[in-house]
Amino acid sequence: MNRWRFALSKRWAGYLALTVVVAIACSGLGLWQFERRAEARAEIDRIESNYERPAAPVGDVLATPGSFEESQKWLPVLLEGTYLPDEQLLVRNRPFAGRPGFEVLTPLLLADGTVFVVDRGWLPTGSEQDAPDDIPAAPAGPVSVTARLKASEPLLSSRSTIAGSGQIPTIHLPQIAELLDRPAYTAAYGLVITESPEPATAPMPSVTPVLDEGPHLSYALQWFVFAILAFIGLGWALRQEYRTVNADDPEEKERADERARRRAARAPSDDESEDALLEASERR
Repeated sequence: MNRWRFALSKRWAGYLALTVVVAIACSGLGLWQFERRAEARAEIDRIESNYERPAAPVGDVLATPGSFEESQKWLPVLLEGTYLPDEQLLVRNRPFAGRPGFEVLTPLLLADGTVFVVDRGWLPTGSEQDAPDDIPAAPAGPVSVTARLKASEPLLSSRSTIAGSGQIPTIHLPQIAELLDRPAYTAAYGLVITESPEPATAPMPSVTPVLDEGPHLSYALQWFVFAILAFIGLGWALRQEYRTVNADDPEEKERADERARRRAARAPSDDESEDALLEASERR
């Protein structure tokens, strides 16, 4: 046991503490990746459950203008009302397929006097201005709209609304309700599916979400492997120091000689090395 006394030193206690910290950090990152995978799986389940359901009147899906649950994401709803084109808004900094652009939000005034925000699609940034070159007009008069529900986005304190520009940084529905100064749905908005009457031109509609949970499972397993490797590395370093500290011990000398004999047996002889070099030069 005295041969291992060095392992009880403060230095090796520090190495052990560092290894434990690294292993805990790697395990924490692995658990975080498992959580990310669970979130991705839950989103896939919502898409598969809700995306192709028949549209129901918005009042039947959302009990109040302020109600929305994550389980209702992607549910199609039916909206009857009149667009308010003069109060249309653009959400800036919305890339699509690597191109910068805007989401077009057009408030829809429902029969009960409340406003539901409809995302009518995406438009690219103009060639000579920080706005779309042209915004297709929403259908005039009474319109029937089907749209898929999405939750209000968080307010970004680092980005402000540009006064008088009609542009906003995020789809934060309570803020939009203040801008409209009308009773409005403040927990969910809708991605347009169809409009009747159908407009002659329209922004690019949203694309179907990709059912991909991502590489979170493989990343999680890799982090746990790193945690195990940290202890394997500690054990290897401990063994190496043991051999150094006990180099004069007869038993360790015998083991060292045996390891040297094994390495020598595996190593090619001088003649074999020369033959390999000759063969390589002949191939060139």
